[in-house]
This record gives sequence, structure tokens and C-alpha cells, in this order.
Amino acid sequence: MLKFQVMSSLLIIGLILLGSNIFSVSSHKQSTTTHSTSNHYVQVQLLGINDFHGQLNKYRKVSGAIAGGAEYLAAYLKKYKNENPNTLLVHAGDMVGGSPPISSQFQDEPTIDFLNLLHIDVGTPGNHELDEGVQEMKRLINGGYHEKTGYFKGANPSYISANIIDKETGTPLLPPYIIKKIDGIKIGFIGVVTTETNLYVSRENRKEVEITDEVSAINRTVNQLKEKGIKAIVVLAHVSAKSDQSGTNPEEALVEMVPKIDDEVDVIFAGHSHHYAKTIVNDKLIVQAYSYGEAFSQVNIQIDRNTQDIIEKEAKIVVTSHDHIEPDQETVTFLKNLKEKMGNQFNQIIGVIPEEISRKQDANGESPFAKMIAESERKAMGTEIAFVHQGEMRGGLKRGNITLEELYTQMPFGHSVSKLILTGNQIKLALEQQWSKDQENNMLQTVGLTYRWDPNAPIGSRIVTLKDSKGQNLQPEREYEVAVSNYLASGGDNFSAFEQGRMVENGPQVVTAFLHYIQQKYPMK
Repeated sequence: MLKFQVMSSLLIIGLILLGSNIFSVSSHKQSTTTHSTSNHYVQVQLLGINDFHGQLNKYRKVSGAIAGGAEYLAAYLKKYKNENPNTLLVHAGDMVGGSPPISSQFQDEPTIDFLNLLHIDVGTPGNHELDEGVQEMKRLINGGYHEKTGYFKGANPSYISANIIDKETGTPLLPPYIIKKIDGIKIGFIGVVTTETNLYVSRENRKEVEITDEVSAINRTVNQLKEKGIKAIVVLAHVSAKSDQSGTNPEEALVEMVPKIDDEVDVIFAGHSHHYAKTIVNDKLIVQAYSYGEAFSQVNIQIDRNTQDIIEKEAKIVVTSHDHIEPDQETVTFLKNLKEKMGNQFNQIIGVIPEEISRKQDANGESPFAKMIAESERKAMGTEIAFVHQGEMRGGLKRGNITLEELYTQMPFGHSVSKLILTGNQIKLALEQQWSKDQENNMLQTVGLTYRWDPNAPIGSRIVTLKDSKGQNLQPEREYEVAVSNYLASGGDNFSAFEQGRMVENGPQVVTAFLHYIQQKYPMK
């Protein structure tokens, strides 16, 4: 009897110790798995980028350090990948669109080539993948012919999206998910793009598709993966997120959606807003690594072989600082060949800027750069009034010599200038559309008119006074000649009032109109 009691006590102690060991593995992310349990868990590394926008040869300061550039991003990703054979590379959209000349002049094919060079495993389209329409997006993904560049082989990464719906078939345009197998474990990836795509992409370029609710698309696809027995699920969401460096104060659209997303989702790679995010919301890890290749997300997950579920997850945002790594030589050669192909035309100096021209808006929503673009459009089309939306330019212009490459980098979209006839009422409606339920503040930049607005008035009734350049009130029924980009003319950025205008003529590209303006205002000395 005594022997049995001793053996029972030892058994209980053993069970307690075993239970303690299991608890430490599942709860402490920094714990080291012992040899006896090493085969029970799989350590998987996910490396993610977002909002690259073809910034192959552009560098920026992040926390005082120079970062970015394809050759440095590649070096970091290869280094981290070599440290763990169980690694998958992913992206959360906007790899192309708004790109500098080294990519945009070749229909963004060089950026897709770079993703192929990196051996990205899976990605999802962002809103900018649709900038030139559905067919061009499909050509970049699947390969095909373009009259400007010839035949292109397409992208090696798998592209997924659960909420870009083909209007003709009523089904997703791309596969809604993909299952990747790594070290015997199956991981499901789901892709979605922000419904703000309906605001930022012109109707013409998205006429073949419908962008549906992100949460519904995710949850529907999660159920499909569950039916296949997949429990480790990662979402690639081109939807905005933001947090403090410490992970506190999570905000933006994705954070608001997370409580409604199925609990089987463990990790979400975000994009779209170009912000920093590394946070936990409703037990879901959310990461976003700035933009332009300035950083990438490293997510480490531990998966239980028995349950096939993610039991631990942790992340860090790694800045691609030039101080800590040598550039990847394969990518250096890739960039050198691209620059030779591009030639010297974009090195041309087009003017000398006496002081910085900032893109940033002041307290009244006024942007010096956008105002100057509006004036160049007005002059190009000979109109009374011009409007420019804040998204027309990517950054400001620095003091000193300005090259054609710099100009095209900051004004990359290829929009043209249109002359419209609008009534005073239609102009007022366009100004009222600066505030909406979808966008709290989407200020237009104007020349040729002045107005006062009441921020406390109801949306749709905020314009108090509206005058022309001579100080006269705009007449509701009088017709005015207005210069806008063809993007705004087609209702871009939710400014549907411009669609009510009567088209008079199409003019030069917006960047060309501004180029001529700069050459006249700030000529070479």
C-alpha cells in the first residue's frame, strides 16, 4: 500500500511537471523548445512587404537612417530567409502603380521581375494594381502582350483575392485562397483588397469587377478552408492599419474589422495606408511595414503538428537600413541593366527650384505643390478655374536642380488634363464632396476661386461663400470652364460632381503641363 502511494505521488508530480512544460511552450513566445518536443512543433517564418509602388531605385530616411531600394530589400529578405528554411515570402498589394520611371516607363514589368527575383510565394492585389484596368492587372500576373513593351512572361508569385468579384461570372476574379505546405504543415492564405478601391480606381478601370465587403469575403473563405481541415490561416489584406511602436493604440479600417473576422484567422498582413503596425487585436496579430521597401514584416509562428493550428505568433518590423547590410549583388546587376535600358533622358535638368515645394497640407488643407499643379493645368487649358486632388502627387520637390526623373517620380500617374464646362451649382457640389461618410477630409486644391466653409455644418452643407477670381459670387446656373485631370473628370476619389460636367477637350498629361510651367517659372540660369 505504501509502495502504491509513493508511486502515485511520483506520477502526480510527473504529470504536474509535464503540464508545466506544455504550458510554457504555448504561452511564452521566447521559450526554447526542448529536443524531446522539437518534432511536435513547426517554426515557420513569414516575411512580408506592402505598398512597394515600384520604388526600385529610391531611398528614404527612416528614423535617421537611409533605407529602401530593391538591392537592400533583397539583401535583408535573403538573409532572413537563409536563417529559417521554413520561410514564406508574401506581399499585401500595391507592388505597382504610382511608380518612378525605372518601373513605370516599362508598364511596371520591372517590379514584377523583381518580385520574381525575390521568389515571393504569394501576394494579393492592392487598389493600384487596377490603375490601368483589370486586363492590364491580369497581364502583369499571368503574362501577355502590350503594345509598348511587347510580350511579358508574368508573375511567378501566386495571386489571390476573395473580394474582387468578376461581374460576368459572379465569382472571384482570382483564386480567393491558396494552401501552402511547409514541413508537412498546411497553411491557408486569403487575400482581400480595401473597398476604398471603389473610390480610388476610376469606374472605367473597374467596370468588369465588383469590390465586395472585406469581412464577408474573409469569413466565407475561412469556412472553405475549414472544410478542407485547414486551421493555420493567414490573411493578406490591402486594408489600412496603424499602431504605436509598442503595439498600443491600434486604429484604422482593418482594426475596426478585426472583431468581426473569424477567430480561426491568426495573422493579418495589412497595407494601403503606408503606416507602421505591429499589434494584437482580438488575438489576431496585425502587421504593416511602412511602404516603398523601407521595411518589411517578420512574423514567426509556431504550429502544433497534432492540431495543425497556430499556437504562438510574434512579429517585428525590420527597417532596411543601409548601415547594417551589403546590397544584394544579383539585384545590383538587375538595376544596372534597367538603368541602361532606360537611358539618360530622365537625367535631364528641367529647372531650378529656389525653395522646397511641399506636398503637405496646412491647417486649411492648402498644399503648395498641388496649388502649383492646378495653376499649370489652368494655364495649359486656358480656363478660369482648376482643381487638383491631393493624390495627384506622391511627394514634394526639393530645392535646387530638378530632373525629369524626379518630376515623374513625384507625379507618376500619367493622368491627362481635361477641360470641362460646369455650372456654379456643380462646382459647389464638387467642393461639398470634399467631406463624406467614406472620407472625412479629402480636400481639393483650387485656383480661380475662393470659398469659406463651416467645419461644424452638416456634410453636404459646409460651403458658406463661393467666389470667382474677381471676388464675384459664383452664379448657380452660369457655366464656367474648369480644368481637371481625366481621373477627376471620371469621378475619381468619389468626386462624382465632375462627371456631371460637359467635356470640351482633352489636353496634355498633367506632368507635361507642369513641366512646361516649371520651365517658364524656374528656367535654367
